[in-house]
Amino acid sequence: MPILRSSLVLDTGIASAVLACALLLGRQDSGEGYPPLGASGLLLTLAVHLLLCWRRRYPDEVAAGILALWTVYIALGHWPVVNSLAAQLALYTVASTRPLRTAVAVGAALGGIWLYAGIAAPEGSVAAAAALGIVVPTVLVRFGHSARESERRGVRLAELAEQLQRERDAEALRAVAEEQARIARELHDVIAHHISVISVQSGLADYVFDTDPGTARKALGTIADTSSEALEEMRRMLTLLRAGDDAPESYAPMPTLGGLADMATRMHAGGVPVELIVEGRPRALPPGVELCAYRVVQEALTNVLKHARPAAAVVRVRYEPRRLLVSVTDDGPGRDPARVGSRTGHGLIGMHERAKLYGGAVTTGPGPEGGFRVRLTLPASSLAGGQAPAGDREERGRP
Repeated sequence: MPILRSSLVLDTGIASAVLACALLLGRQDSGEGYPPLGASGLLLTLAVHLLLCWRRRYPDEVAAGILALWTVYIALGHWPVVNSLAAQLALYTVASTRPLRTAVAVGAALGGIWLYAGIAAPEGSVAAAAALGIVVPTVLVRFGHSARESERRGVRLAELAEQLQRERDAEALRAVAEEQARIARELHDVIAHHISVISVQSGLADYVFDTDPGTARKALGTIADTSSEALEEMRRMLTLLRAGDDAPESYAPMPTLGGLADMATRMHAGGVPVELIVEGRPRALPPGVELCAYRVVQEALTNVLKHARPAAAVVRVRYEPRRLLVSVTDDGPGRDPARVGSRTGHGLIGMHERAKLYGGAVTTGPGPEGGFRVRLTLPASSLAGGQAPAGDREERGRP
């Protein structure tokens, strides 16, 4: 309703402007022997332009009514030019909103009325009227039909763009679901590791319970810590698990940050030199956290290999008191983050999902000295309490 109301207001304004032009023309001397605009001519002119207010709501009916009133106006001996602009506007509206055959029929009617006006004119030229009756309707029909086709193409393009956006959204959701299922499978293995530790430690505690209470107490402490970690990983896995996932399980050990050196070596063999930098005092991380950091580095280096060669990369792992920072920076050409992806084309989605799972965040963008950088931040709450020897404070290497 608001759209219809606004179109009526606009068309009323246009009709008023055209009426003003018609009234000014009616006061002029046509030079062809027509009398000044009288009462009948004024009433017909007002009726013609009143119909014009509804031209976009009822284009066919308005055009028919205006042409009929215009014919009566001419038959009463008035100057045809006064109401010709309204008739032409009605024809253009039909041509821009209705099929071509309807526009041609209205155009032919308008041309016939022009010819009739030329014949009925006291001092008019039939040839000029015939020329106007052919040229003016033809031009109006042509431009009106072109406007209609352009609008229809615009609507089709808008529909295609909307459909494409829906498909992109569906693909993004599917990629998130696949990545979450993959993470859930890996967390399943992490939990299985925790349960195995609990099983071994509980057996040890039972075995030495009477003979070595200290060892038994230490084993029970390990069970308590490990079970707490297992429950936390279980909570994460249940938030991601998807039904119907029948992909085969991998029985390979879960990768850790200790495997980054081997990853750097493999990347170097693939044509991307990688420098690994470890800063701060390394800490023992829960298996899920190490897996998260490892996968983000793996995804980032894969993107360098696929999208930025020839390029070198720097992997920086920094242990801070309250957080873990992992960054991968390459010196290749800058890239649009939306184009960075793994096999599915949604590698960034996987990075963000993993980081979000552990309360962290991933940022991507141009590096400080060019190239591209992926930066992972994990909060201290995700870190375990173990400490490495002081001599392992910093490690650098280039395969």
